[in-house]
Amino acid sequence: MKRFAVFAMCAAGFVCGTPAFAQDSFGAAPPVSQHPSTTPGPAPSQTQPTGPAPYQPPAGYGAPTQQSGAPSPDPYTQEERQDYGVPATAQLHTGAMHGPTPASIHGGQIITTQGVAELVQSRQVPFLLLDILGGPETLPGAAMAVPAHLPGSFNDQTQAKFAEFLQKSTEGNKQMPIVLYCQSTYCWMSYNAALRAINMGYTNVLWYRGGLEAWQKAGLQTQRIQSFNR
Repeated sequence: MKRFAVFAMCAAGFVCGTPAFAQDSFGAAPPVSQHPSTTPGPAPSQTQPTGPAPYQPPAGYGAPTQQSGAPSPDPYTQEERQDYGVPATAQLHTGAMHGPTPASIHGGQIITTQGVAELVQSRQVPFLLLDILGGPETLPGAAMAVPAHLPGSFNDQTQAKFAEFLQKSTEGNKQMPIVLYCQSTYCWMSYNAALRAINMGYTNVLWYRGGLEAWQKAGLQTQRIQSFNR
């Protein structure tokens, strides 16, 4: 089974942002995917495509349907998609990292709690889940990438180190879904990190705008970082 490459995000030249996170390396990396095991047998009659298949959003992902008779959108989804009137920008956010965020992102997509839960629980497609917050709790299987939130430019040292990490983590597959999150709809950290990934040419950048707060409100399990530095 393929596994994420191990990379030190706080190595020399890649300064950790605030708040501090538990460790300066990813340690034992989570698996890229957990496809159901199959029993060895004859090769299938149909040939499989050589390239990666485009990501297909799971049920409950994306904008609510407007079909007549359709059930009303999940209240959590509505909250995560709340429009604060902040325009989307293709430039890195340089102001305070705590504040209302846009309801869309240039070049990427917003994914809601239901969509993230589907990815995490089913493991039917390879994906990369990145924690840009750096707190004492993470989503299950998330890897730390806190420095990716730093303002600057798409040609700075942060971009170069983040590009190296993503190259190793995705094994060069720029179609692999990359989910990025931080605290809530009032957190710009994951927005900046998502823009950095989009600028590198990754085509399935999924900004989990609701973040850790929405995940916890939904009653979903988190993972505690034992060695978190306070």
